[in-house]
This record gives sequence, structure tokens and C-alpha cells, in this order.
Amino acid sequence: MSGRGRVPGAPVAALCLLLVSPVACGGGPVADGTRAEVQALLDRRAAAVLGRDAAGHARTGTRAGFDHLRAVPLAHWSYRVTALDRTGDTATVSADLRYRVEGHDRSPVTTARTLRLSRDADGRWSVASDRPARTSGQQLWDQGPVRVVRGERGLVLGVGRTDAELRDYAGLADRAVPAVSDAWGPDWPRSVVVLVPRSLEGMAGLLGSPASSYRGIAAVTTGETGTGPRAPADRIIVNPDAFGLLGDSGRQVVLTHEATHVATRAHTSAATPLWLSEGFADWVGHRGGGHAPAETAPELAHAVSRGEVPAALPADEDFGFSGDAGRLARAYESGWTACRLIAERWGEERLGAFYRAVGAHRQRKGAVEDAMDRVLGTTVEEFTARWRDYVRDRLG
Repeated sequence: MSGRGRVPGAPVAALCLLLVSPVACGGGPVADGTRAEVQALLDRRAAAVLGRDAAGHARTGTRAGFDHLRAVPLAHWSYRVTALDRTGDTATVSADLRYRVEGHDRSPVTTARTLRLSRDADGRWSVASDRPARTSGQQLWDQGPVRVVRGERGLVLGVGRTDAELRDYAGLADRAVPAVSDAWGPDWPRSVVVLVPRSLEGMAGLLGSPASSYRGIAAVTTGETGTGPRAPADRIIVNPDAFGLLGDSGRQVVLTHEATHVATRAHTSAATPLWLSEGFADWVGHRGGGHAPAETAPELAHAVSRGEVPAALPADEDFGFSGDAGRLARAYESGWTACRLIAERWGEERLGAFYRAVGAHRQRKGAVEDAMDRVLGTTVEEFTARWRDYVRDRLG
């Protein structure tokens, strides 16, 4: 997960006593039969979602959530039962929900769900509830009816938002995508999916984390790294509370920053340090903005004015959403100045090549060192010294 930070047993032995509990043991014909019945039920439920069949969906159990999905353009929706715990006429089912948003996801998104089931007097199972698994975040439709606005270069989905509000986000995305392509190149999907929940709490629910972790964070981008071109589309998740405090230019910087993460995802790996991934995204977001460096990096400029020039590029832990806003801002600004230095000293094309070269490594160790040597013709020590001089000169 990437975000713009200013404004993710022991083995158990079971003894099955047929006369006491004929349905509670995994692996036997009774349990296998129940699992098959439940899978068939969820297959019918999924078909009803895809077919917009309200009556068919209602026949499988609760309709909760069905109407919330009406506007979402779905190309795929399916469940796969992964575990079943039955007690008499009730059951708890763990299942993987796989879905694909039409026109954006090139392969399905997978999320874990927990379903409660009950069986009637005729032996038919039905769904009583369908919720995110304890270890998974919510989906947007878990929070209410989803509104959808299509832009020229993306899709905006919101809960508790007007169409006019969502059109504003679509406009930001429409401007962000070509700006990213101009800086990074055309080798990415060149479209984005933006999720706009009702509040900070809604954002935290989508991420499966406490709201306190994201207070003041305007947006984050979630996605899968290392899965190639068939990965599902990334999601840009907005914190409307923080985003609403930004001016027009600030909002555009944030959306462009997050769209950059979407563009660079295929070339971002465990080898990529956060100073590079976040710094590059900020560089694209501010590219061509015309602001003086001290205006773009006020926290770092203030530190330099006190004689506190950073000794080294920020570590990954400096980007943690820990509540220390000043430290977080300085980390982002340090990454931005490092990428700005590369663009000015070696050229914008060389900056993109450096990013790709780092991400091509399988592990962090030696990745930056090798890329700096091959692409920039320098060492980490030499670059760090040059960067410290650059920060002192531009922000002092």
C-alpha cells in the first residue's frame, strides 16, 4: 500500500464420534455433502449478483448488500468455499469472494468473507449474513449503496457522496492520468479506479486498519506487486476528511501522486525503497507546478533553516503513519528532493530508468547500489553527499 502522507498454529487433533455428531467432522461424506450444497447455494447467489436478479438473490437468503451493488459494473463474481463449520441447522462458512470490475480489472480481486448460514425444515440452506473475514478489509458496498461516475480515464465509486462530488474526483483523475503518462511513459493501463467512502472511518474500514492510522492522510493506493500485467487494477482510496481540506492544486497533486503509484506498480518490488517510490510519485505530482522548492518542501526547509540537514535518505520506517506529521512530511519531501535532483542532474528519462532498474531486483540488498552504478554512474555515498548539498542549496 502506498499513500500520500500530508494534510495496510499448532495442529489440531479432532475425534469424530458418529453417533454423537454425524455432521461436525471434516472429511467425511456428510460434511462433504454439506459443503457441496453450500457451494451450490453460493454459486446461485453469485449468478444472481451478476445477472442483477433480485428475486433469485433473495431466494438464496438475505438481500443485504444486493442493492448496494446495483451501479457497480461487474464482469465477474464468484465464491469458493474454503472452510465450513456446521452445528446442526446452522453453519459458518469461510469463502473467497472473487470479483472483477468491468473495463478495469484484468484479473479478479480476491477477498476473504465469512458467511453465516441456516437450514430450514425442508433442508434448504440460506445465507443469513455475508461479511468481511476478520482479517480482511471491507468492500465499498459493505458501507452502503455505491454511486458510480465514469470519467474519460477512470472510474469513481463512492458511498454517501453526490454525483457532483464524484464528478469532481473524475475530473482530477482525467487530468492526472496524462500527466503521469507524460512523466513515466505509456506502458501502464492509463486509467484509475478511485474509491470515495463517506468518511475517514470508511477509508479505514476499506483498509482493515484503525482510523487513527490514516488521520491527515489524504489518499492511499492499494494493489498487488510482483503479479505481472494480469494483476487486478489498483484502487486509489480517498480520505474525504483530509482531502476536503486541500485546495484545488493540492487535490490535483494528491490524485496525480496516487495515479503514479498505479502506473509504476509493475516496476515496484520489494527492492524498491519508499524514498524512491514515494519520492517519484511526489516528483510527478509536483512536476511543472512552478512552486519554489521551499514551498513544496516546507518541513524539510524549516529543518534546514535550523541547520538540520538530513544525514541520509529516509528509511522505510520514516514513512510509517505513526502520527508524527512532521517526520512523515520530511520523509516525503526528502524522497521528492532526491528524485528532483536525479531529474535535474541526469535527466527525466534517466530517473525513470533508475526506478525501473531498482524494481527489477528481487531483493533490497544491493538494488539501489547496482542501479545507481549502472544507470547514474555513481555510488550511494556520492549520491547522498550530492543530495545533502542539493537540499542545503535549494532549501537553505
